[in-house]
Order: sequence, then structure tokens, then C-alpha cells
Amino acid sequence: MTISPLLIGGNQAGGVAIEPRMANRHGLIAGATGTGKTITLQVLAQAFSQLGVPVLVPDIKGDFSGIAKPGVVSEKLQQRALRVGIEALEPKAAPVVFWDVYGEKGHPLRLTISELGPQLLSRLLGLNETQSGIIDILFRVADDQGWLLLDMKDLRAMLNHVHEHRAELGPRYGNISPASVGAIQRSLLRLEQQGGEPLFGEPAVSLDDFLQVDEHGQGVVNILHAERLYRESPLGYACVLLWLLSELFEQLPEVGDADKPRFVLFFDEAHLLFNDTPKALLDRIEQVVRLIRSKGVGVYFVTQSPLDLADTVLAQLGNRVQHALRAFTPRDQKAVRAAAQTFRTNPDLDTEAVITALGVGEALVSVLDEKGSPAIVQQIWVRPPDSQMGPITDAERAAMLVASPLKGVYDEPVDRESAYELLQQQAARSLSEEKPETRKQGTTRSRREKSMADEVTDMITSFGRSAMRSIGTQLGRQIVRGLLGSLRSR
Repeated sequence: MTISPLLIGGNQAGGVAIEPRMANRHGLIAGATGTGKTITLQVLAQAFSQLGVPVLVPDIKGDFSGIAKPGVVSEKLQQRALRVGIEALEPKAAPVVFWDVYGEKGHPLRLTISELGPQLLSRLLGLNETQSGIIDILFRVADDQGWLLLDMKDLRAMLNHVHEHRAELGPRYGNISPASVGAIQRSLLRLEQQGGEPLFGEPAVSLDDFLQVDEHGQGVVNILHAERLYRESPLGYACVLLWLLSELFEQLPEVGDADKPRFVLFFDEAHLLFNDTPKALLDRIEQVVRLIRSKGVGVYFVTQSPLDLADTVLAQLGNRVQHALRAFTPRDQKAVRAAAQTFRTNPDLDTEAVITALGVGEALVSVLDEKGSPAIVQQIWVRPPDSQMGPITDAERAAMLVASPLKGVYDEPVDRESAYELLQQQAARSLSEEKPETRKQGTTRSRREKSMADEVTDMITSFGRSAMRSIGTQLGRQIVRGLLGSLRSR
């Protein structure tokens, strides 16, 4: 079966499209605010959907939801369609599932603390290397004891636990500085004040729910409504997408050179991924981006300038769409030169000059050919989308949420037994085991005297009831942390 290329737009010479076999070689959509990046994003997302490829698109400005509704063909849009080689526009919508960390404009999107992992959690909290080491210890102790880390109260309870038991835990896991614990507690408080607490808990989102196709074989467009999340917790937004990238890498099997991607992730405001990111995490991100295409996953970064991305990542982006850039400052001029140099030269085009003169809806494009080589850069008009440009109404969104196949799956939070409850039970047992005469003499038994072996014995029943439920129902599945530190099982 022939799979049609993904048409981006065209010029007098014809259409310019991404070959489906090369779509998992990643991509870049760049340009200044107001130059047409959102429409290009909408065109590509719907093209992937029509190809049967599910995607995830963050909606930071709240204007992407129109992809869920057929467009209206105006004379102006039809003229643009003819200009890029489309005889007649066929208005149609894409199948959509809305997500929202706060559950306001989509199904609640929650992660567990364990799933996020120590590296991404440290990034989210803005911790230094020493403080991140405490988080590593905290996760290791929880893993060794079989204590689930599901939400913020579990994290706070574990932080208090390693602080109180630092004398006995230190020789095995490393030094636990009270000053570092205090700094982490302050970071947790800031995260709560920024509205980050709803991000964590259960039921946690399942990767399978992002990989759906509808009854007509179209890939589902997962829209993460991130307007509030991006405004209140930009790092929280970045960590959600990094978690998804990590999950895709860890869970999906190798597919080799497939006819089309299995999934495409669009990463809007991609500069958040690289700004002030610790080198160790940056190296792992680069490694995931390099290797994940073998899992059939394409990653498309959306940002204002190619300079926003690390060079090692930028070098891996084979399909590029560059909208207009402004050159008012020395840094702007450097960005223009950098953008021009990323393209394969077209002898008939002064790329650097054209970048600053592009109109809204125009772009410079270079895609990979059938052999995987970058084509020469071309100036094109971006094709109009088949779906509505601009957002749908709140009433239309509400109706789609009611009709969603995920209605009721994630709506109500669940608070089951985890580290917080188990540590409370442990404290209560320690108190009840004290002898009256011992309490009278003021020689209260300390929880610090209880050995690790005793704690494992105390927790084994709870572990069998709850921890194993979290990582799978098959006995003997081993707790493993993936490349970015998220919890996976095998």
C-alpha cells in the first residue's frame, strides 16, 4: 500500500512534503512569534493523524483546539490551496483527546513521583548536584523498602524519613546533609505554591492511552492544554514532556526502518528543555533523541530560534521548517545566520536574506529525501489546514470531553496506601510497642534502633499488596529505572 507524503506546502515548482519513512528522523519548526508556527504545527499534526499516526501536541496559547473541528473554506484559503497545488480543500477534523494537568480543559494528566524519577524531579525542583544526591538516596531507600512514591505527601514523608534516619542510612547510601534536606523542603514548598501538586497522584496516565487510533484508522491527536501549567510551572511543563519521551523510549520495541512513525511528539517552547539543564541530564536527553527514532518515534521541536536547542540535538533534526526571524539585535542576527547555516544551500536562494523577509505563512523548508539525505532549502507557502484555524468554544470542548472514550477513567483521584501511610503505620507501631515503665523513665525507644531487616519484615505485607500492583501484576517483576530515571518494569 502506498503511503502518501505529508504535504507541508509548495511553490511554483511544486509541493514540498515529508516522506513518511523519514518522519521519525525528527524535525524543527522555528520562527518569531506571529509568523505562522502554530498553523504549520496544525498542518503536520493533522497530516500525521490522517496517516494513522497518533501525536501529542502541547497547547500553550490555547489556540490549537480547532484541529478537532472541520475548517471553513473561504475564498482566501482556497486561493492559498491552489497556490500550493491543492485543487480543492476538504474540510475535516482530526480525532482528539484533551488532557490538562489541572483537569479544567481536559482529562486530568497525573504522574506518580516514582514514574517521574529522581533526575526529572531534581530538574523540576531546580536542585543542585548535592541536593539531587539526596533525591537519589530518597528514591533508592523507597525502592529498597518497596514503598510507593505516588504524590507530594509521599515525597515529603520520605524526605523526613531519610533526614530522621540519616545516621543509620548514611553509611549505606551516602551523607544526608540537613542543610540540603532543608533546601529541598523549600523547593517543594515553591512547587506547591506554583500549582505543581495536581501533577502527581493516581490514577496515573498510561502510555497506551496516547497511542490510540480511531475507528477510521486515524491517529488520535492528544492535546495537552498547557496554558496554565506553562504560566505557573514552566519546568513542570517541560518535565511532563520529558517523562513522555522517556516512557516512549523505555517501553516501545525496536521497529527498525518502518514505513511510517508509530508516534510523534511535538515539543513546543523547546528552549525549556535546554536552558540551565545540568549536563548529565542534557547528555541523556541527547541520547534519547538519538536512539528513539529506532522505536518509530519522531520528535519535532517548536521554538523561536535554532539557537534555543543544543547543537547535539539540532544536528539530529532532519526535517526543518523555518519561518521568519527578526534581526534587530546582534543576538537576532546571530540566530539568522545560524538558521541559514542549518540548511543545505540552494544556489538560487539567499537563505540568510530570505529568512528576515518571509511573510506570515511562508517558510524555508528542507526535508529528507527517500535516501535520508537533506534536500536543498526551498521557500514555500504553507498549505492551509483541513481543520478550523483558531480555538473551538468551551461548550464544544465540554461536549467532546463528555463523548471521550476516556471519560471517567482519570476524572476522580485515588489515594491508596503508599510511603506516607506506611511510614505513619510504622511510627504508630513504634509508639504502641513502648513499655509503660520505659516511657515513665523517659527512655523512649527510638525508631532509629530498628534495623533495616526489621523494617523489610514489617513492610512485606504492604509491599505485596501495593508496590507490586504499581509495577505490574506478574510476580518477580524487577524495579528498574530507565535512562532518565523513570520507573519501569521488566
